[in-house]
Amino acid sequence: MKVLIVDDEKLIRDVIKEYLKLENILFDEAENGYEAIEQVKKNTYDVVVMDIMMPKMDGYQAVKEIRKFNSVPFIMLSARGEEFDKLTCFDIGVDDYVTKPFSPRELIARIKAVSKRNHSEQKIYKFQGLEIDVNAHEVFVDGKTVNLTPKEFDLLMYLVENKNIALSRESLLSNIWGYDFYGDDRTVDTHIKTLRNNLGEYRDFIITVRKVGYKFEYKE
Repeated sequence: MKVLIVDDEKLIRDVIKEYLKLENILFDEAENGYEAIEQVKKNTYDVVVMDIMMPKMDGYQAVKEIRKFNSVPFIMLSARGEEFDKLTCFDIGVDDYVTKPFSPRELIARIKAVSKRNHSEQKIYKFQGLEIDVNAHEVFVDGKTVNLTPKEFDLLMYLVENKNIALSRESLLSNIWGYDFYGDDRTVDTHIKTLRNNLGEYRDFIITVRKVGYKFEYKE
């Protein structure tokens, strides 16, 4: 396993490095988002541990840029534990979130868990010309890449993983946006509409179930 540690505080990097050494985990380090992007372009990592508040380029922007060309899992570090920060991280495709100060042992455990989960999910779904690469977070329509937002991708995956099952709007809201999300059914409807448009001729795989919600319908 190899980990990239991205934090502008040398002390934080040094502490994480010591615990990685104890577990015989390889690592590189970077001081800001720009350095992180260059490292990910040149090397292969199992997990990137990324601080949010950094000079030059913060963690949010770095994740967005890296996600354009790499599907490596991210664990975000932040001195702020507000719900908004966590939701923002998950919205851009972050896999886990750790609030500072943190237990180094817990962080190592989370790194192992995220890496294991990522490697165990080598899934590719195919429905005629619609293909979904779970690990890469990529969707293809007749071989062409379709650009979905993280929420659209999560919504599609939840529908696919519950194929041929009618899912209520309330269920979709709670499982995709979270129980504490302050929204209504229109949030689901809006995302479904956009998702269907992105799927092109395969839009009809997503069926409206009257007075209930939606389902991904596909017969083998």
